[in-house]
Amino acid sequence: MRPDPAAAGTAAAPVVLVAHGSRDPRAQAATRALARAVAAARPGLDVRVAFLELADPRPADVLGTLRAAGEPAPVVVPLLLTRAYHGRVDLPAQVAGFDCVIADTLGEVSEPLLAGLIRRLHESVAGYDAVVLAAAGTSVASGRAMVDEVAGALALRLGVPCGTAYASAAAPTGGEAVAALRARGARRVAVASYFLAPGRLYEAVVADARAAGAIGAAAPLGASRELVRLVLHRVDAVAPQRALLAV
Repeated sequence: MRPDPAAAGTAAAPVVLVAHGSRDPRAQAATRALARAVAAARPGLDVRVAFLELADPRPADVLGTLRAAGEPAPVVVPLLLTRAYHGRVDLPAQVAGFDCVIADTLGEVSEPLLAGLIRRLHESVAGYDAVVLAAAGTSVASGRAMVDEVAGALALRLGVPCGTAYASAAAPTGGEAVAALRARGARRVAVASYFLAPGRLYEAVVADARAAGAIGAAAPLGASRELVRLVLHRVDAVAPQRALLAV
């Protein structure tokens, strides 16, 4: 059961969804669509969006607006799929000085995440015998380990081998991952999308995988019902911390 802010004697906290940011307007639109879906799933919840770079508004702008309006200390939800630089360093730096609670990133293995990845995959591809989990990429080992954990969980759920691939900052590439699975005997390799929104990196890793023989690729998670559930789980997980800020 989700926490009841009224029972705790505090007003419902605004939620700020913070995405990485992209020059691609489709990525910004996907973030705003997710915010609308989260608000619709929990009527009365004030949901805002911000971007770490490449798009506006920035987290400090949104938090400053909320503070000026006298709103309760907000919950900041990083729309990030790994605990790498942007989640561990960049976001905390950008919200420093504001009363807020930062929720966990979204990439930890969970039922909503796996269900969303699988549904997106099955919306686009059928009859596969192996899967590549395509991600943006990070040079941080712990971030890559998280992607590996998700790929392992997908392999168990789907009953087929699942490798990882990255668009940048890490190996293997989409094409290399497809080739490795084909070398192990796979003939119909599909691509699962470890992305929240479309953009240059998503298109690059998918194109590389297709060029190596992948039979199809899933769309990014976007404003899926599973991602909405996951965001609300993150909000509810930090509700007690947020209530302490209001005391």
